[in-house]
Amino acid sequence: MAKILITEDEDTLRMFVARALRLDGHETHEAGDGAEGLEKLAEGSYDLLLSDIRMPVMDGIELAHQAASQFPAMKILLMTGYAEQRERADDLASKIVDVVQKPFALPDIRKAVALALATETARAA
Repeated sequence: MAKILITEDEDTLRMFVARALRLDGHETHEAGDGAEGLEKLAEGSYDLLLSDIRMPVMDGIELAHQAASQFPAMKILLMTGYAEQRERADDLASKIVDVVQKPFALPDIRKAVALALATETARAA
């Protein structure tokens, strides 16, 4: 299955999502903010970055921009509980697969990840 980095500052949600994705057979790694996420991305090859938009240190939008430029083959899926944050992600349309609205149910995030992994990478290398 896929190697996924989950970047989320809320520990409980991050662990919940990681556990759910491991049940689907994925290998998950976790980071508590965008800066830590970028460091982890540099340490290994990931199939998918699943990141919250609103985080301390480096937010998910900045992380997505840097990840897309450094790892163009990796798919990016963002999560947010704030409508205005979703709008801020509009300039990332060519770099991300989708934005998942929080709160979500377990089947919702599992389906979003499955769809993201099945999507062809649209951005140029």
